[in-house]
Amino acid sequence: MPEGHSIHRLARQFTSVFGGSRLSVSSPQGRFAAGAARLDGHVLEAASAHGKQLFLHFDNDLYLRIHLGLYGAFDFGGDETFTGASSIGAPRRVGEQEVAGDDGAGYAGPPEPRGAVRVRLVSEHGWADLRGPTACEVITDAERSKVLARLGPDPLADGADGPAGAERAAEFTRRLRSKGSPVGLLLMNQEVLAGVGNVYRAEVLFRARISPWRLGRSVGEAEAADLWSDVVRLMNDGVRQGRIITTAPQDREDTAEPVPVSEAHYVYKRTGLPCRRCGTPVAGTDMGARKLYWCPACQAA
Repeated sequence: MPEGHSIHRLARQFTSVFGGSRLSVSSPQGRFAAGAARLDGHVLEAASAHGKQLFLHFDNDLYLRIHLGLYGAFDFGGDETFTGASSIGAPRRVGEQEVAGDDGAGYAGPPEPRGAVRVRLVSEHGWADLRGPTACEVITDAERSKVLARLGPDPLADGADGPAGAERAAEFTRRLRSKGSPVGLLLMNQEVLAGVGNVYRAEVLFRARISPWRLGRSVGEAEAADLWSDVVRLMNDGVRQGRIITTAPQDREDTAEPVPVSEAHYVYKRTGLPCRRCGTPVAGTDMGARKLYWCPACQAA
C-alpha cells in the first residue's frame, strides 16, 4: 500500500498537471458513473492529501476522495506539459518506486482504457486513469471535514516546523500514550498517526530502538516526541526522493548513489539477515495482519 509520502507526491502532481483545468470525468468501468457525472466538466482547483487520503477539489465545491489501498494505482499520460508525471500506487514491485510516465512525444489524446478503469480524468493536455482503489467517492466539504476529524495528525502537513507542527506533535503523543496496544500496531493506526505504513513503521521503531511490542502508554513523552520528529524527517525525505530510504550512509555496505534497494532499509524485508548495527539476525512475524520486522537485540523489550 502506498504510504503517505506517495499520496502527497500524487497530490502535488495533480495540482501541477491538472490544477486550473476543466476536466472530462468518466468511469470507463461503469462502477463510478454517477459520481463521475457530478464532476464532469468542472475545474480542478487543487489537490491535497492527509495521510493516505487524496482529495481533489473541484469548482462546484465537491471533492473526489480517493484511498488507493492495497491495489489502487494511477497512470498518467499527455503532452510535454506532463513530462515527469509518474504512475503511483500498486503494484509495488520493489519497495516504493514509482514508474515514469509518458514523455509527451506525439500525444494525440488519451488511449483506449485498459483494464478496469474506475475513473478517467482528461484535460486538454493529458489524462489520468485510476484502477482498483479501496475508496472512491464524491463528497462535500462537510463530509471531508468528518473524514479528517477521524484521522490522526499528518507528519507531512504544512507548517511542521512551526507552532502547528508542535501542536501536531503533542496530539500524536497524546493519542499514542493513551492506548494500551503495542506501539507496532499504533503507528499503523491512521487515527493515531496519518500516513505511516508498514515500511515506515518498521524503520522508525528500529531507529528509535523501541520494541514494537511495547505498549503505547509505556512510551515516554520524550520518546514519542522523538518518534514524531523522525517520522516527519523521513517522510519529507520520501516526498523529495520518491522512495523510502532510512539508512545512514555509514550503515550501508554499498555506498553507490542512488542508494541501491538492498541498502535502503534497516529491517524491512530483511528477515534472517544481520542487523546493520549489531549483527543479530533480523526477526519477522505478523502483527495486525501485516508483516513486522525488528532487531531483537537493538529493540529488546
